[in-house]
Amino acid sequence: MSYVAAYLKLSSTELWEKVRIAEEMLKECTLCPRNCKVDRTSGNTGFCKTRDNPLVASWSPHFGEERPLVGRFGSGTIFFSRCNLGCIFCQNWGISHSEEGDEVSHERLAEIMIKMQAKRCHNINLVTPTHQMPMILHSIAIASEKGLKIPIVFNCGGYESIEALRVLDGIVDIYMPDFKYLNPEAALKYSKAEDYPEAVKVAIKEMHRQVGDLIIKNGIALRGLLVRHLVLPEETAWTGEIVKFIAEEISKETYMNIMVQYYPSYKAFECPPLDRRITAKEYNEAIAMALNAGLKRIDSKTEASALYAAMKWL
Repeated sequence: MSYVAAYLKLSSTELWEKVRIAEEMLKECTLCPRNCKVDRTSGNTGFCKTRDNPLVASWSPHFGEERPLVGRFGSGTIFFSRCNLGCIFCQNWGISHSEEGDEVSHERLAEIMIKMQAKRCHNINLVTPTHQMPMILHSIAIASEKGLKIPIVFNCGGYESIEALRVLDGIVDIYMPDFKYLNPEAALKYSKAEDYPEAVKVAIKEMHRQVGDLIIKNGIALRGLLVRHLVLPEETAWTGEIVKFIAEEISKETYMNIMVQYYPSYKAFECPPLDRRITAKEYNEAIAMALNAGLKRIDSKTEASALYAAMKWL
């Protein structure tokens, strides 16, 4: 039996009720732990500088994501503009920190989702969706009525509010959070979010409660949790503590991509040690920490190719 996307299991009434609840949150915004509490429906903006219309930077089938997302036909990736984090090393800073992107209607965003499905993409991959969740949810509801049926991937920074995540319960098939730090000093200095470590732990527990470990069938991810962690120079993020938390408090079966592709971007050149790439030794140590913690599903293709690239930096 083929997989049925989570949102298709809801009645139309249930789905639109979730849209209503999410849109109410925009009136005193608590979509992320910053709790700006501004009324975005009246044109006001908080930290993310986003009002109440979808703001899209780009969309296309993407073949650079994890293998279970990409499959044969790609991941249907939609990059949303702006962000609820302020990472000084953001490799997509032109999208997250600048004015790139266009406001679109809910109907247009739904149309983009349908077009991705028509291109045979295996999923709809929502990149940086946290601060635009109600608008995205509205568009999913429209798209589902027009025949959308592929899984939804919530590709986020990990800085989520539990209230917002609970609205998404029954909508999202695959949660793919970054796990940036467990070091609060680094979180404050590099992302303007000192409470990130505690917020991300609570968020990932809730994500796993909703969808469980990643289910892959015929090489394609269908449902579950996939955690990304970008290794930073000099163990700045406390990688060892991160993999220990995942193994001990989430699941040793967590599918985890420990990423090597850090490079100085945006304002990172001004903040040593983030002004350099990581070394092969640092990456090897990160992988060893994950294995020693008991994690069993480290993204092997990413690991192998990334390690080869890291060796060239020595």
